[in-house]
Amino acid sequence: MPGRRPDVTPAPGDGNRSDTNGGTGSPMRPMGLPPGCSWWLLPLGLLLVNYLVVSLFFPAAGAPAEIPYSLFREQVAAGNVISVSTRADIIQGELSEPVTITRDVGGLFGPPVEQPVEVSRFSTTLPTFAGPGLEDLLLDAGVEINAETIEGTRNPLLTLLISFGPALLMIGLFVWLMRGMATNAGAGLGGALSMGRSRARRVEPGQVDVTFEDVAGIDEAENELVEIVDFLKNPAKYTRLGGTAPKGVLLVGLPGTGKTLLAKAVAGEAGVPFFSMNASEFVEMIVGVGASRVRDLFKQAREAAPAIVFIDELDAIGRRRGQAVFSGGNSEQEQTLNQILTEMDGMSTQEGVIVLAATNMPEVLDPALLRAGRFDRRVTVQPPDRRGREAILEVHTRDVPLADDVDLAKVAAMTPGLVGADLRNLVNEAALLAARRERDRVTQEDFADALEKIILGPERKLLLKLEDRQRVAYHEAGHAILGLVVPGADPVTRVTITPRGQSLGVTYQRPEDDRYNYSESYLRGRIVGALGGRAAEELVYGDRTTGAQNDLQQVTRMAYDMVTKWGMSDAIGPVALVPEGGQFLGNDGGIPRSKPYSEATAEAIDSAARRIIEECYEEALALLTEHRDRLDRLAAALMERESLDEKEVLEATGIERQVEHKDVRELPPEGV
Repeated sequence: MPGRRPDVTPAPGDGNRSDTNGGTGSPMRPMGLPPGCSWWLLPLGLLLVNYLVVSLFFPAAGAPAEIPYSLFREQVAAGNVISVSTRADIIQGELSEPVTITRDVGGLFGPPVEQPVEVSRFSTTLPTFAGPGLEDLLLDAGVEINAETIEGTRNPLLTLLISFGPALLMIGLFVWLMRGMATNAGAGLGGALSMGRSRARRVEPGQVDVTFEDVAGIDEAENELVEIVDFLKNPAKYTRLGGTAPKGVLLVGLPGTGKTLLAKAVAGEAGVPFFSMNASEFVEMIVGVGASRVRDLFKQAREAAPAIVFIDELDAIGRRRGQAVFSGGNSEQEQTLNQILTEMDGMSTQEGVIVLAATNMPEVLDPALLRAGRFDRRVTVQPPDRRGREAILEVHTRDVPLADDVDLAKVAAMTPGLVGADLRNLVNEAALLAARRERDRVTQEDFADALEKIILGPERKLLLKLEDRQRVAYHEAGHAILGLVVPGADPVTRVTITPRGQSLGVTYQRPEDDRYNYSESYLRGRIVGALGGRAAEELVYGDRTTGAQNDLQQVTRMAYDMVTKWGMSDAIGPVALVPEGGQFLGNDGGIPRSKPYSEATAEAIDSAARRIIEECYEEALALLTEHRDRLDRLAAALMERESLDEKEVLEATGIERQVEHKDVRELPPEGV
């Protein structure tokens, strides 16, 4: 929709990590089967052998053929029947001379065909309306009458299947279940007994090809881990003075900042076995399996010491105990956590086993997990600054042919707030875009278009009416004009009315440098700029549209943060009125909390936030009214060219770019 403007800090990604599976080996097959043989061939082979043995050494007599009852009486009257056997209404017998009858043959792959068949043994059914004279007829013809059990007419193979089928089915089901457990636990047919074994992927020294050279932009975190590598290589250097290595190192930070990559780099630099496992892999439906896997994991690590154990997403099992409503203290997750606490507490620093863990929710972890003696160190992996982003881009473009006009420093300046995973995705999207354009090298234009696609979404082919396009042009021109005339606003780098994602047009602003602290005037300037689209529509057309939805969401969130978080309202004062949230994910661990203030304070907060927004909107209207001629020129340029870069925007408006004034004051002399 019109007026959607990207945030200063784009949404974080997934991490500049290479999720290679370090596990080796292959799934074990059931014992007793040759390689490449499936388990179901065993019962099938036994069934086939049994059938062949029965057929060859115990052949069944020829099955009697079904004949009409009328033909049976004719043969009795003709004296051609030797003997009969009866049971209920079934009559079977033997003829002295075979007779020829017509039977339907085939029908499996086509219609049945009538063929003549000679019959010496027969079977027929006594009709219910038959009279009592059959016995006299048989006696007069001298037929031998027997009242013995009639031989079954069922096919021998069908009889065999009915006899042994249920047993074979149960055996097959049992083997299938055991094989599934063996695949999960990696222990052959004994998988059911080995479910408690660790599933950690073990990587031997030399198999990890990630080093600190592959990690860029997070030098502070990298320097914290250099000592860990040095201890694993030269433990005597530290133990001679009574020092001990930390038992655990907790890596915390936004998703995508490279926590997993750092752990692999430590293993690659140290040259020791690396055990990697996700925390969610410990927990199973069966209670006690998680604790058993923890014991087995640490046992393997001690046997391979010096070694590194890496547990990713530690918050999956390390949450604060006592919060489960239904499961209580005996839940599987808490048992697994208790076992980790026990193993780390009893692990000697002389064993050479160091536990690395990663999480983006440190505030929900159990305090016992974070105390000294378990995770002694906490390394915060922050999003990279501009120089760090440039270094990350250099790493990811090693194998990408770049054109001469590509300036990675400019690309890094265009991407504030992006982490390593986002930058890797940016390089990949730029390479794919250059390939679609039939280019031999990736250009600066490809990077700019790829950045727009990542932040704003793919371009949409919409056929808008002329008046709709013009309204969108005025909406975006309002944002751009205010971005140029409001003191301290972020520079406008691109304006477009090309529909992308959910927006019909975009005004893109980026800061000159990475910002870590925001002044009240800067925040108010952002609110004024965000309201520029709605103000321009009201100024030009005298009415409002739904195009300012995203702008109003950003404005409302920012105004309430100014009032409740940062104390920037004189009516409320310097008071924090929101509960402390997550440092990296912006939550409080999923624990519902009531408002820490009264209803009267809530009304005052609403009033203060509304006052900030209304004051900024009045300022936006006043500035656009003052620069109405420039607003019209910029809207006309957008209608003509659809997209304008920074230089073209300045030329169309005739506004010179303002250089932000740095308020740097000298410190007083020492002692004053």
